[in-house]
Amino acid sequence: MLIVNAEKRVEKGKSFSRKLRFDNKIPGVLYGFKKNAILLILDHNSIFNLQKKINFYKENLFLIINSKKYKVKVQAIQRHSFKLKLLHIDFLHI
Repeated sequence: MLIVNAEKRVEKGKSFSRKLRFDNKIPGVLYGFKKNAILLILDHNSIFNLQKKINFYKENLFLIINSKKYKVKVQAIQRHSFKLKLLHIDFLHI
């Protein structure tokens, strides 16, 4: 199983997401955990390299947030239209 590290975030919105992307990070969301969505900050380079593996989309992943481990599946990924950049990622808690 693949392991993805993330941090919780409090702020949301377009301007904060742009700042994250400028700092080479990706905003993300974990859905389905106790009915409340958890807002995430992920490292762009590590996610970009992981998503090249076919297991990233087919298998369950372990998402580590503040030393807590969640079993998740990739729900959706938004990509830039012509740059090799990821814009946003959604995870579904299993």
